Amino acid sequence: MANERQGSDRSDGFGIRGTARGSAPVPLSVLDLATVGKGLTATDALRTSVEIARTAETRGYHRMWVAEHHSMPGVASSSPAVILAYLAAHTRTLRLGSGGVMLPNHAPLVIAEQFGTLEALAPGRIDLGLGRAPGTDGATAAALRRSDSLRESGDEFPRQLAELTRFLDDDFPDGHAYSRIHAIPGPVQGSSEGGVQSAARPSVWLLGSSGFSAQLAGALGLPFSFAHHFSAANTVPALALYRESFRPSEILDRPYASIGVSALAADDPEEARRQILTGGLSMLRLRMGRPGLLPTPAEAAAYPFSPAERDFVDSWLGNVIHGDPETVRAGLNELVARTGADELVITANAHTPAVRLRSYELIADAYGFPKDVAVVKD
Repeated sequence: MANERQGSDRSDGFGIRGTARGSAPVPLSVLDLATVGKGLTATDALRTSVEIARTAETRGYHRMWVAEHHSMPGVASSSPAVILAYLAAHTRTLRLGSGGVMLPNHAPLVIAEQFGTLEALAPGRIDLGLGRAPGTDGATAAALRRSDSLRESGDEFPRQLAELTRFLDDDFPDGHAYSRIHAIPGPVQGSSEGGVQSAARPSVWLLGSSGFSAQLAGALGLPFSFAHHFSAANTVPALALYRESFRPSEILDRPYASIGVSALAADDPEEARRQILTGGLSMLRLRMGRPGLLPTPAEAAAYPFSPAERDFVDSWLGNVIHGDPETVRAGLNELVARTGADELVITANAHTPAVRLRSYELIADAYGFPKDVAVVKD
């Protein structure tokens, strides 16, 4: 199509590079946190995730990711693989993945099995985004790992990543302790007598909010996604480090970097402000060690912020692009121009499910996305 632009390199077969639809400068994608607001249930949150996935698929967003969080009442995404299986059953073409799975919390073989299963359920549609932070507090991380030691040394994550990749590719060398262990579903089924299993596997991404994963992703020739939505000051330096460190691989012949961005569009700009304030108050409570359900807009509006609390929330909300659709579009365009990001992964953090759904529709409209990608002909 004349108004859609797609890169053409080795990455295309892995579903990494997406299509920039309409007037969007880069492909747009979705990060969903399965937010649980006051007065709502986890069931409500996960049903909203399905509606967001359907909207994203119909309107032409490239992918939808869910993120691993633990011991946070306001976030229902403690089990990304389970949620992704649910989303896969309700979509047909949308890429789905983790943004991300926290690798140190899990045995690499378990992740390989989970995402191999997802690849079998939704062939060619699965991304495996990996982070090295625990996604929770130290005590919860220790409980997840059944260990008092979090073992987050500089070389532990690369070692775990290498092991996971070996399981995904089923290519431990002869003599290795794991050479006779196979992640199932996986490539070994295709190489077994009579096997017809596809050799495809999930696309591996590295995620980060600092320079460590950026440099590692570059050195390995992997796609990289930076958490701009909560580490905006580090975005430009991290992307520069990724590009400087990049070495071509069988996956990518040139860098590909997405960034996570908080953005909320509404028909009424004041409503957008009311909704994002709920996220600001929620983050303040998390930083104070009191995580809870996402507050309602009325509660956030009535909260008696101290001067220090107001400064924190204002600083946090300063990184949220919000307002009417044209304002949000301009903000997203400026962010792409400033960072050189190859893709934006948008998270709409608001209490009210209908507001979040409406935001993705309004952003798609602002860029002239088709109303239904399935009926658009080249």
